[in-house]
Amino acid sequence: MKKFVFGLLALTALLFATSSASAQTAKKAQWKEMMEFHEVMSVTFHSAEDKNLAPLKEKSGLLVERAKAWQASAVPAGYKPEETAAVLKRLVKQTKQVNKAVKKGKSDAELTASITMAHDIFHEIMEKCRE
Repeated sequence: MKKFVFGLLALTALLFATSSASAQTAKKAQWKEMMEFHEVMSVTFHSAEDKNLAPLKEKSGLLVERAKAWQASAVPAGYKPEETAAVLKRLVKQTKQVNKAVKKGKSDAELTASITMAHDIFHEIMEKCRE
């Protein structure tokens, strides 16, 4: 009986440790620069979806700055470093194109298409670059 109780306690401890390790990995996967980029992306993209391009026109430069800061930051545990770096490079390039389109006064349809491409690239990181 003592062996059974000891085994049960050991199993419980192992499950707790595994759960705790998973929680730590999830915490490590929090990426400050990603969250800061997402704040701007969310406002600009979702407004554009609703045909309101004012936030995009106001914040396209900030979108580039945040993308560059994200690219320059260290890739945390929980992400595939090589894949993430490649997609971040594309994201920076696309946000620069968005900003350029805004500065040139491109049509609403062109701006919406451009920010949508940036948004899709952002989601690649969220979906394909995580381990």
